[in-house]
Amino acid sequence: MRLTAAFLKMIRLPNLIFMALTQVLFQFCIYQPLYKGNIPEGDLRSFILLLFASLFIAAAGYIINDYFDINIDEVNKPGKMVVDKVINRRWALAWHLMLSTTGLLLTFLALPFAEKWYLVLANIVCVWLLWFYSVSFKKNLLIGNIVIAALTSWTILIIFFSKVNLTDAFDAAHLRFFRLAVMYAGFAFVISLIREAIKDMEDIAGDVKYGCRTMPIVWGINATKVYVAVWLIVLIAALLVLQVYVLQFKWWLSVLYCLATIVAPLVLILVRLKKANTAGAFHHLSNLTKLVMLTGILSMLFFYFYL
Repeated sequence: MRLTAAFLKMIRLPNLIFMALTQVLFQFCIYQPLYKGNIPEGDLRSFILLLFASLFIAAAGYIINDYFDINIDEVNKPGKMVVDKVINRRWALAWHLMLSTTGLLLTFLALPFAEKWYLVLANIVCVWLLWFYSVSFKKNLLIGNIVIAALTSWTILIIFFSKVNLTDAFDAAHLRFFRLAVMYAGFAFVISLIREAIKDMEDIAGDVKYGCRTMPIVWGINATKVYVAVWLIVLIAALLVLQVYVLQFKWWLSVLYCLATIVAPLVLILVRLKKANTAGAFHHLSNLTKLVMLTGILSMLFFYFYL
């Protein structure tokens, strides 16, 4: 029982549930209402295989991150360590290999390779990026944050491109689907950039000790706060402009939901960011940001009723 709990902690089960929820909502609340009556046979099978492919690849990424972060985690979060404390390092490496391989195999089975070979290649690149993120990228200025933000947005984009051929993605027939995919992928990208920078400020003690060159170490805490604040302002402004656009369709409940559960918490994060100076304060902001990610993704539910 203890080993099972440790394994679920190592693969970040809550994060995987969040990822699954994102793809399920995009499939059933956006794609299916948009293409009702024109959904090809076998689409659900393909989606389920891609869903599990994404989950297995992400789980493998979390494992390899813990594998290479043992020394840093002993400083930043000694009470939360699993690898080398409960699960042997060799077993962690074996699980990474098995989950990554299974994820790539499921990607291959989910898609017609002759038409969607680039998506199989993209998931191979995801596995590669997650490995090198853990080995090197996360310890360097900006690149690690950008990689994680890109991979987060890919969770949505892979579902979009699995439905629409690359050459047809920008056609008028798919314009609404394309816009919604870009909107949610863009939201995921920006909010991930914000959260990763906040987490870097939270983990600065361990990162300094082991020679990392993250943003707070290279630029300083105050400059990193400015960076986060700029992205917060950009995201808040974009969401407000979007609500003005949505108002013309009289989607009142959707606008109220966005203002109350996405924009307002982002403003709260912006206000509290200025005074945050401890690991605990940054951890609180990180959790708030994660909550905004959840409420943002849950907004897909409105499209099920409005489309």
